[in-house]
Amino acid sequence: MASLSGKTLFITGASRGIGLAIALRAARDGANVAVAAKSGVPNPKLPGTIHTAAAAIEEAGGKALALKVDIREEEQVRAAAAQAAEHFGGIDIVVNNASAIWLAGVEDTPMKRFDLMQQVNTRGTFLTTQACLPYLKRATNPHVLMLAPPPSLDPKWFAPHTAYTIAKMGMSLCVLGMSAEFAPLGIAVNALWPRTVIATAAIAMIDGVKPEHCRTPQIVADAAHAILTQPARAYSGRFAIDEEVLRAAGVEDFARYAVQPGQPLLPDLFLDVAAPARS
Repeated sequence: MASLSGKTLFITGASRGIGLAIALRAARDGANVAVAAKSGVPNPKLPGTIHTAAAAIEEAGGKALALKVDIREEEQVRAAAAQAAEHFGGIDIVVNNASAIWLAGVEDTPMKRFDLMQQVNTRGTFLTTQACLPYLKRATNPHVLMLAPPPSLDPKWFAPHTAYTIAKMGMSLCVLGMSAEFAPLGIAVNALWPRTVIATAAIAMIDGVKPEHCRTPQIVADAAHAILTQPARAYSGRFAIDEEVLRAAGVEDFARYAVQPGQPLLPDLFLDVAAPARS
């Protein structure tokens, strides 16, 4: 399978950034996308809404359904999954992209930030997958993809921002458990993480990071596409890195993914592999 034509994707946090890039890549195949996000009205600090995302998906060749959803709210998530399945005739793929970030130590992490990250990252991933599971069971080649890092217990990833690391590793642990649990059902569950920092709104949270030292969300979108078109029963339980996925698919030119080709690239969090010096 090399296309997502006719497939229905339920993507959390798809109004901007990596989630929107994955949606647009699928749309170019002619996929259906349920845009599940909170941003129903424009935010002066953040670009994009569920409605602008839906319009872009339709323009790219797909079909879209804008769903205003706070993934912390169980009833909203279950209703959105049911609405997407009814509107498109099912759900084939779930992309757990929505994530909250707060890069600070214990003393400087308010409990409301701790709770937000746990509720959005770990709990939101678990809830969204659970809500979509009845539809995935009926799908052909069903996939669940988490935007989460390879799991690690190295203290160096916890010490600077324990709360955030716990929340992201919670998403990774969902992959460990769900991939094994869903294997008899033929539902693939995988994680995808960028090798370099990606130029999204989240980079404002990382001290010293400038967009010119990042790659664009398109590299993650292309890697996600490569994963989601794999046979589900043969490709599951993996913690994939975007660049490695694309190299395995035959991609050699990575300069096109750089915000500013020729500039040094910064490695992303949670990875012990070195980032390429330049794009």
